Amino acid sequence: MSLIKGEVLVFPQRNGSDVSLIVNGDEFYARYTTLDGYTTVYDEQLGLFCYAQVHQGTFTSSRRPIRKQPLENMQRQLHEAAEVQQEKHNVRLTQIRPIENDLTFQTFGPKQGLLTGRQVNTGNVRGLTILVEFKDETTQITGDQVDAMLNDLNFSAHGNFCSVRRYYQLMSSNKLDYTNDVIGPIKLSKNKSFYVNNLLVQEALNVAIRDHGVDLSNYDSRGDGIVDALSFMYAGRTEYRNWLWPHNSVIQLQQGNTRTHFYTIQSLGRRAVDLSIGTFAHESGHMLCRFPDLYDYGSRDGDNRNSSGLGRYCMMSSGNHLGRGKVPAPICAYLRYLTGWIDTEIDLASPGEYQISHGEYNKAYIYHTEHDNEFFLVENRQDLDLDRHLPSKGLAVYHCDRNGSNEWQDGTESRHYQCALLQADGRRDLERNEDAGDADDLYDTNMDGEFLSAKTNPSTLQWDGTESGLVISDIQLLAREIKIRTGDQIIPTGETVMFKHKTSPDLLIPDNNKTGIIDAITVPKRGKVVSLQLSVNISHTYRGDLEVELKSPAGTSVTLHSGQGGQLDNLNLLLNSNDSSSPLTAFKQEAVQGQWQLTVRDLLTDDQGRLDDWTLEIAYIPTEQTIKVENNPNLAIPDNSRVGIQDVIRIDAQGEIADVSVAVDINHSYRGDLMIQLVAPSGEIVVLKNVESDARSNVKFIYTPESTPTLNNLIGSEIKGDWILQVRDLWSEDQGILNTWSLEIKYE
Repeated sequence: MSLIKGEVLVFPQRNGSDVSLIVNGDEFYARYTTLDGYTTVYDEQLGLFCYAQVHQGTFTSSRRPIRKQPLENMQRQLHEAAEVQQEKHNVRLTQIRPIENDLTFQTFGPKQGLLTGRQVNTGNVRGLTILVEFKDETTQITGDQVDAMLNDLNFSAHGNFCSVRRYYQLMSSNKLDYTNDVIGPIKLSKNKSFYVNNLLVQEALNVAIRDHGVDLSNYDSRGDGIVDALSFMYAGRTEYRNWLWPHNSVIQLQQGNTRTHFYTIQSLGRRAVDLSIGTFAHESGHMLCRFPDLYDYGSRDGDNRNSSGLGRYCMMSSGNHLGRGKVPAPICAYLRYLTGWIDTEIDLASPGEYQISHGEYNKAYIYHTEHDNEFFLVENRQDLDLDRHLPSKGLAVYHCDRNGSNEWQDGTESRHYQCALLQADGRRDLERNEDAGDADDLYDTNMDGEFLSAKTNPSTLQWDGTESGLVISDIQLLAREIKIRTGDQIIPTGETVMFKHKTSPDLLIPDNNKTGIIDAITVPKRGKVVSLQLSVNISHTYRGDLEVELKSPAGTSVTLHSGQGGQLDNLNLLLNSNDSSSPLTAFKQEAVQGQWQLTVRDLLTDDQGRLDDWTLEIAYIPTEQTIKVENNPNLAIPDNSRVGIQDVIRIDAQGEIADVSVAVDINHSYRGDLMIQLVAPSGEIVVLKNVESDARSNVKFIYTPESTPTLNNLIGSEIKGDWILQVRDLWSEDQGILNTWSLEIKYE
């Protein structure tokens, strides 16, 4: 199966020139639009793409070719009715999967997360690949060129990262050696358009057996009379319609004591420059390893809403298209773990520091929850090697459940992804089908302190809403490694805490310029400075030209260097506030939180320089305290009532609020009916959840300033007093109970 999301592709027309269309869908259901947004259908009678119209929920041809201007009453972005889409999907599914049970091809993996069916994911596997030309379309690509793309361990032609064989060696850590015998190109009897609606497999295989002496028993590595791998590559561009849409399916054709089973179809291209490994490797992942698709068809597993699944972050999602299909994303850690390609499991339940190297495909950094099927995986996805074209770079954290489905974007206890990427920005764009990945998805910034836990957004809560116990902190990105720390870091108030951060801005210093350059390091926590150490490394041809200053979040600015050293090259400072003569003593007892700014100026002419790196190390005493209070009222929520219910948490501590989060656990049969408000002791009312069109059940959510920005209105106000949670059901016919709610407040 090969997912296309919003790509512009070229299509032939029987009675017209090629056209470019935007495609969204897969081999089961797809929608085609012109570049200016008009939905199209292929009119078989005219042999042309025409503007679509909707009749009784179904697309029909307007018989007006898209080469002409649309009529004034034609609308953009038409959609078929949901039930029509589902029916067309089901019909297509029946056509492509006539033999196997539906479970063989769903996103849901019934075999411990993998699909059912014969698996050949280890050892030496020899496949058969047949190159196909049509009566009206040939290719300049030779069998030798395809053989190199599939088998050559040193292949890198035309921008491909490697061959298909080498790709699977890398992913499996040499547990699978997948090679292919290449036959053809052979010539089929009909024009290409005929095979859009008629499967070419049997005719092509018959020609290969008749004209090339193919013996299917040569491709049965298990000795059970079934061909391991059978692939077809057809001449020309990929035809994203019906039977020519790249796909993996089943066909049982017998030769002696050997029969075919799984097969794949994909395009070959026109010239060698078109050769790419991505789609072939993707379809082979289904055929050999029984990998499920980690994207959302929008019409499987009882779901009819689209989402992006794992997006570009796995070859078995839509990552096979990266680098124009020539540099596909790796198979993600989750699938490598399921298929048994992992040699070493590193258990993140043991608190400590971990260094995760890029490309360690035989290792799994894993955190097991109390549920056997549910766990978290952590992976280094910096922009290197096969990850070079990812939309984001950095640390990837996956929330995995072998009983889930990447068709289920709800994120609830009963309906959630099989492998969900915890997107660092907390927006869940993949689940909401906003994109297939963006620059904010991975953790790509050096950070001290906790950045992922049960209290953050995204969180490490289990799918049932309880805490998993996974806490990740202190991320540091190096050249090919990422360092993290796991386990709670509990720091009693009054004890000294260390903050250390190094940045390498590589900023050029403008010559003879009083403004200079400014670089900043941000300290996230509150506290008072006890001591401070600073190192600064500057490359420069005349350091006597330089002036260096450090400014604190409180606004204090001190000069660290001013012209000393004369004509000597470079400047390397190491200063410590414990030295009584150090200018850093001015910062003692100041507030630590906020931006610390380093300014570098070159005040004279003729010399060049660069700020290479600087490191700030601060010992401080936290001034922040945390209080957490939970109530378990178990109150019934009256249906269709403007009064609703309320529950009170009393806090007697005194201080100013620095941060606040509210956890709410409500059972309700239609959560869209609910309005939830928090009333602070100051009288400020914060709407945590408003009435909305949401038919899902239950509210199990932690509201934070990130998810609910109006909570920021409470920062700086007094903590002491009555905190009131108000819950109202403003529509009829559904029932609910407020089980528990809690407050977690940081204050000074």
